[in-house]
Amino acid sequence: MHQESTAPAALVAELATAAEAVQGVAFLRPGLADRLRSALSRPPAGTDEAPFAGVRVTRRDDDGSWHVEIHVVALRRARTLDVARVVRDTVERRLGAPEYAQPSRPAPRVTVTVTGLV
Repeated sequence: MHQESTAPAALVAELATAAEAVQGVAFLRPGLADRLRSALSRPPAGTDEAPFAGVRVTRRDDDGSWHVEIHVVALRRARTLDVARVVRDTVERRLGAPEYAQPSRPAPRVTVTVTGLV
């Protein structure tokens, strides 16, 4: 069972930035709410609400491990499987950094889905 994350917005932003920087990634997949939301209705600065629809971080209730879901749109010229693997590896490395690593918990599970090509 998953519960909604208490991950800091800075972590979500960092993971989104890392994923977007991977060669072959066009952009993070925007959610429907982000497509409809105007600039005026965005969350106020300083809140923990992250504006990155392509990144979702949840925590498992049973063992406290993180589950990170990344949804990207890839460039058509890139091999989709390679893009997904590099995004996953990049995010896993970032989560292994000393400021985010949690030795008492299982390693985070990272899932990358390529939702489209441009």
